[in-house]
Amino acid sequence: MPPGTEVLLPQLKEQFDQAYARAQQNQQSIYKALLPKGMALERAFAKAGGLLVAGTDPTGSGGVIPGFSNQRQIELLVEAGFTPLEAISIATLNGATYLGRERTIGSIAVGKQADLMIVNGDPSTTIADIRKVETVFRQGIGFDPAKLIQSVTGRVGLW
Repeated sequence: MPPGTEVLLPQLKEQFDQAYARAQQNQQSIYKALLPKGMALERAFAKAGGLLVAGTDPTGSGGVIPGFSNQRQIELLVEAGFTPLEAISIATLNGATYLGRERTIGSIAVGKQADLMIVNGDPSTTIADIRKVETVFRQGIGFDPAKLIQSVTGRVGLW
């Protein structure tokens, strides 16, 4: 079960929970075969010199929740064989590089713009620490992630 589903509207959470339960029961799911192949393809693409970027899009199923899904994507990159630092770079600097904005965003350096998060741990060695967010900085203002999550709990999915 992906983390963060508590933020969904109750009816969306219920629909997602039911769909997730059905998917878990399907031992013949094509996704069980496709996920490892997709991971290997990403790894081979990057190893061959391709610029792999990260990003998540809503799927309509309710399981791609902003913030939580981005963390999961970084974890999946590590599961695919990237080091934690490579995965973090794919999710940050590579996107900036693709957009031609690596001089101003995508990494932490004097003179660059950066939204940051402070974690209790070291995700460069233990990628699971990426979920231990203590403070989120956006345009220089620090936010409590627990309060942010609480403010949207049961509301994600509203149009």
